[in-house]
Amino acid sequence: MATSEIPLPKLRAWWSHRQWLDGGHLADGAGPAEVLAATGWARSVGGAAPYLGLYARAGLGRAAVDAAVAAVAVHELPAARGCTYVLPAADYALGLAAGAAAPEGELAAAEKHLGVTRDEIEKLCLAVTQVTSPTQPLDPAAIREAVGDAVRPLGEPGKKRGLSTTLPLALGLLQARGALRRVPVNGRLDQQRYGYVGWDQPVKGSAAELAERYFSWAAPASLKHFRWFSGFTAATAKAATAPLDLTPLPGTDLLIPTELAEEFAEFTPPTTPHYTLLAGIDGLHLLHRDLPRLLDPADAALPVPGAKSGRSFGSEADPQTHVIADRGRIVGLWEYDTTAEQLVHKLFVPADSALRAAIAGTERFIREQLGDARGFSLDSPKSRAPKIAAFRAAG
Repeated sequence: MATSEIPLPKLRAWWSHRQWLDGGHLADGAGPAEVLAATGWARSVGGAAPYLGLYARAGLGRAAVDAAVAAVAVHELPAARGCTYVLPAADYALGLAAGAAAPEGELAAAEKHLGVTRDEIEKLCLAVTQVTSPTQPLDPAAIREAVGDAVRPLGEPGKKRGLSTTLPLALGLLQARGALRRVPVNGRLDQQRYGYVGWDQPVKGSAAELAERYFSWAAPASLKHFRWFSGFTAATAKAATAPLDLTPLPGTDLLIPTELAEEFAEFTPPTTPHYTLLAGIDGLHLLHRDLPRLLDPADAALPVPGAKSGRSFGSEADPQTHVIADRGRIVGLWEYDTTAEQLVHKLFVPADSALRAAIAGTERFIREQLGDARGFSLDSPKSRAPKIAAFRAAG
């Protein structure tokens, strides 16, 4: 990816700068919606990633994020590829449009393999909308009880495919149509207990609009990177980017909006480190999902902490732990030990005072405001114990 014209450290530092990870926006007073609009949708899988990302970019505490969620200024929605992201309100319509194909695909698979019909699911969708309200969340069990026989069990074949009843199919379709939204019962983004309320959210947006958003967040990026984020075919990705004014970077397959090209050409990487502690699925990595670009070669060869022998960090599609970044380079790994209330880490660089302060600040944020830093919904103190032990053993 790097060329004699464009050194990799410059690319990394630029990505970090565009992602608000250089410390330049910590005193801006930006709210969660503003941060997400500028830096991209935050992947959410029931873990701490949205909180960690907003804290690292704008110094936002949990209370500010939860208040934005309660006000529906930001919301967790099925968006690109049908995956859940936290989006700003201005992007709800586009995000839903970007993810609309996923529940349709799930319904088609259920029709093929489980004997489900579209007619019965549409009737179930209607029944769900009749029992849900815009103000009083109902959890799935309450919805099942309220709609009665409109929900059908799918037996062992369904369980093998992760669908014990027809209700998830209807809930997925209704969310994608903007007719239903999922609300965390305790207002937190890092715990997966939800209720559902009625909604009336338009669903609209083109592939070109998604491409424009993406390249404003992630450029320089390749069509391959955009395809990963969007889930588009090569032909659709090419058509989506055709209306955009993108400039190729010499000697690479990377594209950047022409309006940013001069700024990028004049950009000089900072000489002073700025450390941020991020989730492994933070947008710095996940917008491109091209992990080697964030690693020095020597670091890429390091083993994955707590994993089976033979697995190296650079061979993974995604980090298997949370990461520490400096000017776009991953310079360490970390996890949170809930028993000791301590952030445990493995560093690829010597610890200076700035790095120690960044670690201490994030540790305090987790201890006082989050209580834990789960990577995803099934992560737990027990499941991450081998990684923590490996960090401690490495000293």
